[in-house]
Amino acid sequence: MSDDKSNVGGSDRSRVAGDQDYELDHFARKHGISREQARALIEQHGNDRATLDAAAEALNS
Repeated sequence: MSDDKSNVGGSDRSRVAGDQDYELDHFARKHGISREQARALIEQHGNDRATLDAAAEALNS
């Protein structure tokens, strides 16, 4: 992370940070899937939140 406070950007909510435990846990809880299933979806579909949401919902149907 840069120490340059003038170089700030907004959060990127369109992506799921699969390497961050809290994001992985949140995504798994949101969709009622296991952490391992969430990690597998990220590996299979990438980290685009909309794509992952659709894939997780398909698991539950």
